[in-house]
Amino acid sequence: MALQFLFNLLIAFLWMAINNNNSGSSFVVGYLLGIGLLLLFRKSRSQSRPFYLIRIWAVLKLLLIFARELTVSNFVVIGHIIRPRLAIRPGIFAYETALTTPWEVTLLSCLICLTPGTLTLDVSKDGKTLYIHAIDIKDAELLVTQIRGTFERAIREVTR
Repeated sequence: MALQFLFNLLIAFLWMAINNNNSGSSFVVGYLLGIGLLLLFRKSRSQSRPFYLIRIWAVLKLLLIFARELTVSNFVVIGHIIRPRLAIRPGIFAYETALTTPWEVTLLSCLICLTPGTLTLDVSKDGKTLYIHAIDIKDAELLVTQIRGTFERAIREVTR
């Protein structure tokens, strides 16, 4: 992935040098030309590694998912705070993850901790179970489905 990116930058700078134009628009044209050339050569050679822009898109998607979940959970927590009666049911539930590497589990744990209203308390020794505290745990299965459908799926797209 890093090699593809470096080749793309090299093609963009070569394009600027050939045209004797040091403007940003010339760099963008060269960069887009580099993407096209890398895709063309990638199609001619069967490569097992995905194109680097796919991984970058997956990272951006993970960041957007986190921003959305952060915003929504902030409003939910604020709603609990400004209500005259406290109507929350805090609790702890076990979350079985399908993530395999310690890096993936750590990233999931950090994303859960950074989202208001949830906190990862512990991770099992085998790294398969996260113990999560939620500020309002009406339905633990719904929380598990939400985590699996958002954070865990996006992490798998980034890392695999």
